[in-house]
Amino acid sequence: MKKFLEMPFLGRGFRPFFLMGAIYAVYVMTVWGGVYGGSGISQTLFGDPVLWHAHEMIFGFTVAIIAGFLLTAVANWTGGAPTRQAHLLVLSLLWLGGRVAINCADDLPLWFVAILDCSFLPVLAVSLSIPLVKSRNKRNFVFLFLLAAFFTCNVLFYSFAEKWPLYPALMIIMIMISLIGGRVIPAFTVAALRRKGMMVYQKDQYSLDLAAVASLGVLIISMAVVGPEHIITGTIALISSVLHAIRMKNYYLLPSLKDPMLWMLHVGYSWLVVGLASLSASAFWGFPVSAAIHALTAGAIGTMTISMMTRVALAHTGRELIANPLMLTAFFIMIGAGLLRVIGPVLMADDLALSMEISAYMWAACFAIYIINFSAILWSKRPDGLPA
Repeated sequence: MKKFLEMPFLGRGFRPFFLMGAIYAVYVMTVWGGVYGGSGISQTLFGDPVLWHAHEMIFGFTVAIIAGFLLTAVANWTGGAPTRQAHLLVLSLLWLGGRVAINCADDLPLWFVAILDCSFLPVLAVSLSIPLVKSRNKRNFVFLFLLAAFFTCNVLFYSFAEKWPLYPALMIIMIMISLIGGRVIPAFTVAALRRKGMMVYQKDQYSLDLAAVASLGVLIISMAVVGPEHIITGTIALISSVLHAIRMKNYYLLPSLKDPMLWMLHVGYSWLVVGLASLSASAFWGFPVSAAIHALTAGAIGTMTISMMTRVALAHTGRELIANPLMLTAFFIMIGAGLLRVIGPVLMADDLALSMEISAYMWAACFAIYIINFSAILWSKRPDGLPA
């Protein structure tokens, strides 16, 4: 057992959670594609396959990637030892137990499924809070509050057995994308461009950043109270979209287009802008709300997760930040999957099921490529001999 706990795979949070998250993404999207393809293979929550799909993409896949990122980042932010070995194994098994329970929900008591699934986020929050509080890293306490709000959404989902708590949960993820993206995209872009000899600088736009994130907070309340298609939600979404678009003017988008590891992050952030604008269009011009929601999920979440999973896995295993041909292919597949899922209901209304099936399989294929490319890396020691 000691040998197993000391394996590189349990050395940092991104290793098990990125791999498990990628595997689960392939499973969920393959099953979901089969629903539209008529394979007869389906999973349900409360007897509804749509609720299963929506819940598991948010509280299953996305939570795994968030956990892997935060467990890794907090060690960097605080300078302390990362969550690892037995502690990390327990967290991994707790997340995995929730997924098993969800997928066996028809044969288990609902209270047991809910407790097992909902228990992961509080344990994760406590694991993150210990180093943050010890180091007095107040700047990042915000993620603890977001995880608490996220947990509340999951509890409400089980309490009401309805879709509406998933909307604020989705917007909490958008806040995380806005917060993290606003930090790392300009920082990574400026650092990469300066290494190439370009004299560029990261510009302070704190007030704009705060306004953009705050607008998403207001949007959470609106979506929870009046729903995603209400004119109030549409107005707030439009304002938020504009604020997030203005932020990008200092992100050096055009110079980043030569580096896939940079432009994929910009694409992910751009999907946030497009998704918010689409949500506004749903309220004012009848754009399909499902397409708008999927601009945020299949688009923003899909592209940001695959790009950050690639960057973090390379950087924290001592490898060069270069997207090889395999991962570059995955990037383009992910972009295509998001575009097809968003424009399919508009341009392919007669073949809607087919477009959704293809998009689901493309999404699954992207993470299958990640598994092929990174499985051995995530299980292996760093080539530079530094701790895993």
